[in-house]
Amino acid sequence: MKLTDILVKPILTEKANNQQEKLRRYTFKVNRKANKLEIKKAVEDFYGVSVVDVNTVVVPGKNKTRFTKAGFLKGVKPSYKKAFVTIAEGDTIDLYANI
Repeated sequence: MKLTDILVKPILTEKANNQQEKLRRYTFKVNRKANKLEIKKAVEDFYGVSVVDVNTVVVPGKNKTRFTKAGFLKGVKPSYKKAFVTIAEGDTIDLYANI
């Protein structure tokens, strides 16, 4: 698997921002087939930081319904894999540089 295919996008939520400030832990949406070693190598290569720890979780898809003129529409949001990457003391990642 190519390193460019592993990291999909960073997750920028209020909870993720608090973890960045307090715990040096960054959150990324990653490919479902990527393992922890591949995620660690991808983050180190892209951002030039040293990774201390990688935790992963598969977020299950949620059932969604909405009411329209045609009636209720039912569907499922897709599941995805999320990686929590803890970096070494003194390193930072600027996720807002490319926005």
